[in-house]
Amino acid sequence: MSKSESPKEPEQLRKLFIGGLSSETTDESLRSHCEQSGACTDCVVMRDPNTKRSRGFGFVTYATVEEVDAAMKARPHKVDGRVGEPKRAVSREDSQRPGAHSTVKKIFVGGIKEDTEEHHLRDYFEQ
Repeated sequence: MSKSESPKEPEQLRKLFIGGLSSETTDESLRSHCEQSGACTDCVVMRDPNTKRSRGFGFVTYATVEEVDAAMKARPHKVDGRVGEPKRAVSREDSQRPGAHSTVKKIFVGGIKEDTEEHHLRDYFEQ
């Protein structure tokens, strides 16, 4: 069976959430940037239904999982002057399940003293 005849990989595995987008980012500018990693089958910047203003995030669906992997490896992504943060998309249904986000290995830590160094955080979180 040739690659063109093989069953398509599930959309959920080919989709990325892109956060931190500029209010100026359009579907077209996001697609233009994301196509550097591979063929996009869908690309949308989410907008407020009333004002039509960008909500600062969007979704990109690639043709293959390999292209998603390439996009993830190409971080950081600077789109329209702002660094966007790609993450593998998780369906609403899946995100409600216990442990749905257990594969995440990164957390945000804010409100720390300016003189805090990496080893201080490492010591604290390794307890």
